Amino acid sequence: MAALRIIFMGTAELSRATLESLTRDEKNFVAAVVTQPDKPRGRDLKLHPSPVKSLALNLNLPVLQPARARDEPFIGELRALKPDLIVVVAYGHILPPAILEMPRHGCLNVHTSLLPKFRGAAPIQWAIASGETETGVTVMKMDAGLDTGPIVSQRRTPILPTDDSATLHDRLAQLGAELLAQTIPNFVAGKIRPQPQPAEGASHAPKIKKEDGHIDWNRPAGMIWNRLRAFTPWPGAFTFLDEKPKPQLLKIWKAEVVEQSGAAGVVLSAGKNGIIIACGRNALRILELQREGGRRMSAAEFLAGHALKEGGKFV
Repeated sequence: MAALRIIFMGTAELSRATLESLTRDEKNFVAAVVTQPDKPRGRDLKLHPSPVKSLALNLNLPVLQPARARDEPFIGELRALKPDLIVVVAYGHILPPAILEMPRHGCLNVHTSLLPKFRGAAPIQWAIASGETETGVTVMKMDAGLDTGPIVSQRRTPILPTDDSATLHDRLAQLGAELLAQTIPNFVAGKIRPQPQPAEGASHAPKIKKEDGHIDWNRPAGMIWNRLRAFTPWPGAFTFLDEKPKPQLLKIWKAEVVEQSGAAGVVLSAGKNGIIIACGRNALRILELQREGGRRMSAAEFLAGHALKEGGKFV
């Protein structure tokens, strides 16, 4: 039986586990890897390949890097490869109908949420920020909408209190790779009938912006704690210590909710056990933080070099 001809489309670190999994299965032939063009990074703005391109080159796979997925010359290149299936994981562009309709088995997308919840660019972060206790991965047959295609398979995983977006990202990346590997044989054999997504329960997970990390102390402490975990490591949960002559930017790495009350943003206590700041409801005990340009440190280490009195204000 001939190997399944697959084109893989992905860019982000999230995509790597799935690409590795596809290449390990001798029933698959990855005809090409499609990823976004190299991007300038760092002070010297040197061009850097995407995580998927780096892996593809290590695996000696052909790499295509179109500026846009709808460019006609690129679509012609794909068509010439005669794919049986296109697999998409965190590619970063919406595919035109000409690509969606190209493979005989269609296009499968691995999405890191339990669709229809958290459609969009940042499902991992917004699942944590929204206080969800469970998430998962969905293998979906793609259509022209944004994560609206019928569901082929799903797998669930709890969101642990110890999770942040980095730990959950890594777990879901592996879970998605495993689920896709188990799904493809039955899907291409016609043993799975994709099911339309439920009309109820749909939500959107927009791209994260830097300002999403700015802590609003008027929110309940539980909500702030969820957002802190969601936005670690990027953009980070940050606040400003209101002091003269200039407010000091602080990034919060670890905290916990405590049942205390006071005016939102005001320091209730500061000692070796942490810095307790009042929120809209309850309070947050800061355990680890970082000054702008400094290193990550415990609250006790921070207080050793920066006296912080009861009544101080965070904004």
